[in-house]
Amino acid sequence: MSKENGMDRRTLFSAVAALLIAFGITATAQAADVVVFAAASLKEALDAINADRQKSNGRHATISYAASSALAKQIEAGAPADVFISADTDWMDYLDKKTLIRRGTRHDLLGNSLVLIAPADSTATLDIAPGFPLAKMLNGGKLAMADPNAVPAGKYGKAALTKLGVWDQVSGSVASAENVRAALLLVARGEAPFGIVYKTDAAIEPKVRIVATFPADTVPPITYPIGVTASSQNPNSAPFVADLSGPDAARQFEKYGFTMLDKKR
Repeated sequence: MSKENGMDRRTLFSAVAALLIAFGITATAQAADVVVFAAASLKEALDAINADRQKSNGRHATISYAASSALAKQIEAGAPADVFISADTDWMDYLDKKTLIRRGTRHDLLGNSLVLIAPADSTATLDIAPGFPLAKMLNGGKLAMADPNAVPAGKYGKAALTKLGVWDQVSGSVASAENVRAALLLVARGEAPFGIVYKTDAAIEPKVRIVATFPADTVPPITYPIGVTASSQNPNSAPFVADLSGPDAARQFEKYGFTMLDKKR
């Protein structure tokens, strides 16, 4: 073997070794990332918190957003989530009863409110009260809602309209969406004259406006519970959950319109 060839091979070996070391470091860092399954309505707030955490201490989470119902079913099927944040207690209860949430880690984190929205250029006005004329105002159009039979925002909306005595009048006009953000988009695009979403969703979409807020006594308490999954082996899961109750996260959640139910100062 020539000296030149020997050097080439040593150079190649060194380069390969460096790549393997780099890959190992990257794989270790990725393995340390907390995998979070979170309700779609949390996207902007959690993305901001995630960016803040990475800047301040290098911690990072990989976050998947969807309807709480879909996420809970994925966890039940074995999806590798470390933390679950639901938009209602029902889907957290669902996993809890199947012992898929680690005992002692579940608690209520956030609150929200429910609003009736219309496209930003709409001049419609409505007061939400028992028997209010929502069906008449739809005038043959659709009422955009997350799936009222499964998705928390839709279930809250159906419960409120039922209590107000108007669900039977509008149920046939519901455009059922896979999650609350999809319902928001239907109104933003002008494909539905009205929609029911969380106040926090309406706040981040300039193409819609809030027509009215559902009175608190017409809506079941809108609660976002959080918990570590029973299958999580990630040592960073509990610190992530704790961080979401801290002052830095609280500022972001409150900035986006959520109410902190578990806030540590």
